[in-house]
Amino acid sequence: MRKLFAVALALAVSPAFAQQTPVRLSIATGGTGGVYYPLGGGMAAMLSRTIPGVEATAEVTSASVDNVKLVAAGKADIAFVLGDTAAEGFAGTGKFKEKAPIRAIAVLYANKGQWVTVEGTGVEKMQDLKGRRIATGAPGSGTEIIAIRTLEAYGLDPDKDVKREKLSVAESVNALKDRKIDAFFWSGGVPTAAVTDLGATPGVKIKLIDHADGVPAMVKKYGPLYVKGTIPARSYPGQTREAAVADVWNVLLVHEKMDEKLVHDVVKAVFEKKADLVAVHAEAQNLDLAVQLQGGSPIPFHPGALRYFAEKGVKGK
Repeated sequence: MRKLFAVALALAVSPAFAQQTPVRLSIATGGTGGVYYPLGGGMAAMLSRTIPGVEATAEVTSASVDNVKLVAAGKADIAFVLGDTAAEGFAGTGKFKEKAPIRAIAVLYANKGQWVTVEGTGVEKMQDLKGRRIATGAPGSGTEIIAIRTLEAYGLDPDKDVKREKLSVAESVNALKDRKIDAFFWSGGVPTAAVTDLGATPGVKIKLIDHADGVPAMVKKYGPLYVKGTIPARSYPGQTREAAVADVWNVLLVHEKMDEKLVHDVVKAVFEKKADLVAVHAEAQNLDLAVQLQGGSPIPFHPGALRYFAEKGVKGK
């Protein structure tokens, strides 16, 4: 009898208790000078407003590689990750010693490869980087992976043919302003705040180096993770011509064991409150429900995301 009473009491109390216990979600983003961080902050605020009982916060990280590791270790709940890094994490290759238990919940927008220099360095094309001091992204970032792969596509050994600094995009901009480096690579949305700051600096004429011709070699070696893209002229102050670049999709990841209903509710909020994210950064405009199952994610989707897509009639190829 006492057991029955205890069970009845637990059932009566648990819903109220659950309402008083918020679900805290940590969103792993990137550095403060990129797109992941402001967009992640906007997403955290939106999820906290939209899903009852959820309190989300955005965390500054070194971006893609570390974000996969954080989710796999249960130290972050949601993460912004480059598609090629997600593929390596899922397979347990490259920077990852074992397979990461991760699943996609949304394909976001295409990251633009941005090899950045300024007038006066003498750098006009990728081959001109040989022997130069360059920055290839923060250690533990997807940017660093793509920078190395792009250099290799042009026959440049990243350890022998260049003097490589491992700097975040904000640090890279400051180093280029001070002429401590000749160029840097950044993979991110357009515009990226730190690159905009460089272009707006008095006495500085920004230049973006074309590198779309390297995409076939990258695809041949690493698979169909990269596509040719462009950065329109005047995307940054002083940028007077279009740049031909390498694109890679960004995906939003969670742990494979994350609660299915919670994932469903997160995905629903991301797509149905898209306007809130667009208000934070223009790249959110590229979030498209119709293309989610069209091959943009190199790893499987979480069942909670698939459930929402099915409700909305979204189909694969």
